[in-house]
Amino acid sequence: MDEAIAHNLSDVPSRIGWYIAGFVDGEGSFNVSFRPRNDYRNPWKVSLCFNVSQKDKVILALLKRYIGCGTLRSRPDGVWYYEVNNFNAIWSNVIPFFMRFDFLSAKKKRDFAKFVLMAKMIKENEHLTQDGIKKILLIRADMNDGGKRRYQDKEILSRFSQQLIPRDYTSEIADEAIKI
Repeated sequence: MDEAIAHNLSDVPSRIGWYIAGFVDGEGSFNVSFRPRNDYRNPWKVSLCFNVSQKDKVILALLKRYIGCGTLRSRPDGVWYYEVNNFNAIWSNVIPFFMRFDFLSAKKKRDFAKFVLMAKMIKENEHLTQDGIKKILLIRADMNDGGKRRYQDKEILSRFSQQLIPRDYTSEIADEAIKI
């Protein structure tokens, strides 16, 4: 963890840090999503996301202030949404915050531990391989009680057999890649 972040964490008043952790314990979510990519060497973009939604904007603004990153926006139904989906912000801000101010519920502890494990895998570029994707799918299986998933595991894995050539490749580069 870098010292600037550690210093910022030490500036978080304990009562605020523990309040945020308790609030997120009940209302927050740690997720991994897969987005199909046709212009990328890997058929999926793997993204981590931390989010909390609530009608009260004040509490979410408190999260943004003390976690030090993310976006805050409203939905048409009047619900406010705080989200962090930038990997560097998750790695440098979100994970250290909740390592310092951890959770009480076993479920949130479990989901966060899996989120941290997936972040480490992404940091080490394991998500760029089919084996890495398989590991991430196993890890996410029971996160957030299974949750709603746009793409099921079978579909995610099947796209690897239909591996696409990136758009920026010329036909000559593609021909060379096929020869290798």
